Amino acid sequence: MTPSSEGAGVADDRPTPSREPRVVGNVPAGVAVRRVRKAYEQVADQLRELIVTSELAVGQRLPSESALAAEFGVSRATIREALRVLAAQGLIRTAKGASGGSFVTLPTVDHISSFVHDNVNLLTETKRVTLEELLEARELVEVPAARLAAQRRSEDDIARLRETVPDDDARLGTSEEFTYNSEFHTCMLDASRNTLLTVSAAPIFSVLQTNLARSSLGRQFHREIHRHHLRILEAVEACDPDGAEAEMRDHLAFLRPWYEKAWKRAASGRSRR
Repeated sequence: MTPSSEGAGVADDRPTPSREPRVVGNVPAGVAVRRVRKAYEQVADQLRELIVTSELAVGQRLPSESALAAEFGVSRATIREALRVLAAQGLIRTAKGASGGSFVTLPTVDHISSFVHDNVNLLTETKRVTLEELLEARELVEVPAARLAAQRRSEDDIARLRETVPDDDARLGTSEEFTYNSEFHTCMLDASRNTLLTVSAAPIFSVLQTNLARSSLGRQFHREIHRHHLRILEAVEACDPDGAEAEMRDHLAFLRPWYEKAWKRAASGRSRR
């Protein structure tokens, strides 16, 4: 493995004898100063580049920490920190034991969506993100996704979508209703064939459901949801992008007042604890 085609190794982070006294003082005005990147960041950058350019293949085992330290000219502690960064980004996985080590992987849509979900949920809990912002973001992403789904859907997409719309006479609990609801929107996003729309919308929808799952929205509400989903599905199946866009916009507009009421009740319940 070669660290980089533009130069092997990084700045050595091991102590070296000082040859000349270093001058430290105020930087003159107007002089641009760039932060010197830490050694582990430089190592992580070079390994990341090798992974995303497929010079390191998915499933390939990285050299040992000692071998990487020698190749990059840094300490094992620096290599360990760089590997932690890559693991957090879903670019490597680490296995223990005699056959273990660090193996190249790539982040999946689910992995990225889960990461974004956790952070959006944290922002919501700290009141940095409002319900209005969540609903607005959902509309900006899911309405175009419905339009693309009508243009790009396959027969398998239609079959999957139909499975997410239960019969009106089905006796489903609240958690089951939310599961069907979530699967419908997930399938719609998948049918758009746009990974970034899926990554953007799925965590927003999930955070909304997490905050509303315990709400008593009622049987009539869920029946109306089924009818909305069916109309969106019919427009997508008919390859009608204008219709799918309009039906999704109408669906989200219908949800808004219900979500606002449920959100206020949930917030009131939390404040009484």
